[in-house]
Amino acid sequence: MSLAELSAGPLPAAPQPRLRVEELRRRFGARVALAGVSFDVQPGEIFGLLGPNGAGKTTAFRLLSGLIPADGGRISLDGHPVSPTSRPYRARLGVVFQEPSIDLKLTGRENLQLGAALYGLPTALARPRVTETLRLMDLEDRADELASKYSGGMRRRIEIGRVLLHQPSLLLLDEPGRGVDPEALRRIWEQLRDLRTRRATSLIVTTHQAEEAEQCDRIALLDQGAICASGTPDELRARVAGDVITVRGDSAAEIAATVTQRLRLEARVVGEQVVIEAPRGPEIIPRIAELFGPGRLASIATARPTLADVFAKLTGRGLSA
Repeated sequence: MSLAELSAGPLPAAPQPRLRVEELRRRFGARVALAGVSFDVQPGEIFGLLGPNGAGKTTAFRLLSGLIPADGGRISLDGHPVSPTSRPYRARLGVVFQEPSIDLKLTGRENLQLGAALYGLPTALARPRVTETLRLMDLEDRADELASKYSGGMRRRIEIGRVLLHQPSLLLLDEPGRGVDPEALRRIWEQLRDLRTRRATSLIVTTHQAEEAEQCDRIALLDQGAICASGTPDELRARVAGDVITVRGDSAAEIAATVTQRLRLEARVVGEQVVIEAPRGPEIIPRIAELFGPGRLASIATARPTLADVFAKLTGRGLSA
């Protein structure tokens, strides 16, 4: 080390993650729901937990939201150990559950006012925050209509807006795209990204939809209670070489065996289809088709790898499993 480096003083400490989860574990009888899950979430980061039903996402969500206790592990918020059931932790937490929870007999504004009252916000503080939240969720012009007249996307935005009233630093969202049409989901994600930019709010999203996970900055793939891979969407997709060819036919196992034997390509059976990785997918398709007689193949297609392809490669199962 040079004299200049020695005289420059100590390097600045790395910023603390907003949330640190270490070796989180939970069993239900003989079934292991979480087997030592660990991850960090940075301030202003959108972090996704992607996996099929039964992978452990809901258990992780319930543990982090304080609904059930963990069997083991540690959770830290901004560098300080916390319990998910403690008042300081919950005061900085916002939770959006998978099931709808707004009152359809109230207007959008009244739902937010009720939420402000439940959070204990004084009226002088609640009024401007309700107004700001309606603007943030792009619902100002529909604020005084009954929620029963709202679309699914509008109801979801009211639910998200309601948990923002106390300005949490950490937001948990369980399957935010459930029951929401694509255009409404696009608007919701625009507003969530705006939120993290403005307030450095950290978001943890659980989902089984690869397309929704693409909205996250980083993703952990959760399978059978354990994280099998994590990284940015691009880093995860890089685990799949080249293009992904999917083949459907009368016998997936026979198709996979034939492709492996005749073309020397790795072919995996995932659900009812065969998945093949190849550097130049369009060039391989005719060679695969030539191996089978008329009517044997129902479909054959190639595409760039998705997060669903990554999950299938690492686990041998699809996200709909």
